Amino acid sequence: MPPLRPEHYLLPCALFFGALSAHADDSAELAKKSLNPIANLYSLPIQYNWNQKMGPTGDGMQSVTNVQPVLPFELNEHWNLISRTILPIIDQHGLAPGGVADKSGVGDVTQSFFFSPKDPTESGWILGGGPVLLIPTGSDRLLSSRQWGAGPTIVALKQSHGWTRGILANQIWSLSGEQSNAEKVNQTFLQPFWSYTTHTYTTFGVNTESTYNWQTREWSVPINATVTQLLKLGGQPMTLQAGPRYWADSPEDGARGWGFRAAITFLFPR
Repeated sequence: MPPLRPEHYLLPCALFFGALSAHADDSAELAKKSLNPIANLYSLPIQYNWNQKMGPTGDGMQSVTNVQPVLPFELNEHWNLISRTILPIIDQHGLAPGGVADKSGVGDVTQSFFFSPKDPTESGWILGGGPVLLIPTGSDRLLSSRQWGAGPTIVALKQSHGWTRGILANQIWSLSGEQSNAEKVNQTFLQPFWSYTTHTYTTFGVNTESTYNWQTREWSVPINATVTQLLKLGGQPMTLQAGPRYWADSPEDGARGWGFRAAITFLFPR
């Protein structure tokens, strides 16, 4: 057998390092898309939130698990339509004396549709906008607004050099229901977000998910600080996220102080 010369090693090494480079590029792109609310990426986020110090005595606790499937649709060569659904599963205890508000069940669905250009603007901004619907799917009167709602929603973000910053917002008005004018839904949601992703695809982020109720003139302002890691288990790409949340403001009998968030997002690259 003739001795191996140096060039015999070059092709396998080139293929190996080429595969590593392609894998790194794919992971970097996937990490980037996972932070984009209107990315052309099928995903299934499941997000758990724990809140405390609720109710008149401050002894109430609430867990909300949001199931949030994201479905992109290609409309033409220039536009995508992104469907984002939020289905809350709620468990709450101690919010009222005698346990009358102790409930477990499904809350109302928030359904958003974003029409988004496939290409960013010349300055690098990714934009989307469309309608948002409030669907009264709540399984109990205490877990539901018992009314349909609708309004506009928008998102704008920019991603560069590991940084992601932007805002998602919507406004929902009541369309139906037997409630008095004081009880009808009229709320603004504002979610500015900011994050940095390292070369190991670890993301450090902060956001607020502020809601202003125009009927009661009250704010709900949880601030979330999270660490997110992109990884693969059994070939399935996903992100794992955890971190504290702090209620900077809330309505009377609303959540106070510190809470917690954890999430897993299954990613399905196209």
